[in-house]
Amino acid sequence: MKVSMTNGTLNYLSKLSQQHPEAPLFFMQDQDKTVAYYEGEDTSIFEEGRNYETVDHVGTMQATGYVVMNNIPVSDEGRPVFEDRFKKRAGNVENREGFQAIRILRPLKGNTYVVLTQWRSEQDFEDWKNSKSFDEAHKKSGPQHQKKPSFIDGDAYITKYQMIELEE
Repeated sequence: MKVSMTNGTLNYLSKLSQQHPEAPLFFMQDQDKTVAYYEGEDTSIFEEGRNYETVDHVGTMQATGYVVMNNIPVSDEGRPVFEDRFKKRAGNVENREGFQAIRILRPLKGNTYVVLTQWRSEQDFEDWKNSKSFDEAHKKSGPQHQKKPSFIDGDAYITKYQMIELEE
């Protein structure tokens, strides 16, 4: 499965939805940014999109919910190790209350992978983040880990969004 994302104003991005009614587009916002998200087998419809291949995925993206993207720069030689870790994960997140979807996204350009999780609500995400299963899942390389794994090639950062539905 392929994934593409692009940023823009809500007005501009909503026009993409009208121009490409066949494309399953999702929209999400934080305070000052709107993102259009596409996943499927076709190439991106975005002229200025960030394109990814899916390394692993569980669940179905929903038009409503809360999205957390962990953006992780990975060295070229570290890609197989990074991807293998996610393929062998315990799957604790998938069993959490409010979980909707997870996508492990390999960039087609650049070195920043995206680990996207979608939740029913921000509170569901916070409950996961404060759980023992979160600590277990992140014991080797999580936010509290002192030493970054060798495959990490820069500072990771998190972006959070609320899904929005466009008015017809």
